[in-house]
Amino acid sequence: MEERQVTMDGKTYPMAYPFIVLATQNPIEQEGTYRLPEAQLDRFLFKIEVNYPTLEEENQIIAFAHDRKGGEQLKFIKPVLSAEQIQAFRQKVKEIHIDANLMKYIAQLVHQTRSHPALYLGASPRASLAILNASKAYAAMQGRDFVTPEDIKYIAPSVLRHRIMLTPEKEMEGTGVETVIKQMIDTVEVPR
Repeated sequence: MEERQVTMDGKTYPMAYPFIVLATQNPIEQEGTYRLPEAQLDRFLFKIEVNYPTLEEENQIIAFAHDRKGGEQLKFIKPVLSAEQIQAFRQKVKEIHIDANLMKYIAQLVHQTRSHPALYLGASPRASLAILNASKAYAAMQGRDFVTPEDIKYIAPSVLRHRIMLTPEKEMEGTGVETVIKQMIDTVEVPR
C-alpha cells in the first residue's frame, strides 16, 4: 500500500495520486478467512464496523440490484470529489491547528495500549500519527480550524480497534476491544 503500486502476474503498475485502498474483512469466526498480519493491519487508517442492514435498507439493496440488472451497477457510480479537490482538502487538513497538549494526549492514549493489562499487543507509533491526522481531518469536516479533545476521543476507537489485541484470557472472558478502548479514553486525562 505504501509503495503506491500494484503487482499482478509479475507486472507492476504505478497507481495514480491520490491512491486510496479500501478493504473488507469477514468476521474472524467465518471459515475460510485468514487474519492479516499485524504489520499489514497497521497500515490501514481505520477499521469501521458495519452492521447488517435494516429490513428497509435490505429491501433497497434488492430493489437497486433488480433495477440495475445485476452487473451494471458500476455505470451508476459518480465521483463526489476530483483528485484536485482531494489534494486541496489534504492541504487544508495540514493547516489545522492542534495544541501541543493534545499531541501529548494522543501519545499517552497510544502509549497506554502498550502497558494495559488486558492487551497482548499495543498500538505502534503509526497509530499516533493516524489519530493526529484523522483528528485534524475530522475537525476540518466539522468546520473548525483546530482540534478538540472530543475530536480525538471520537476518532481513536476507529484508529485503534484493529491495531491492538486482547490477551487470550480477556478474549475468553468475553471482553471486547471496544470496552478496553473506552476504558482508556475515559481514564487518560487530557493534559492541561
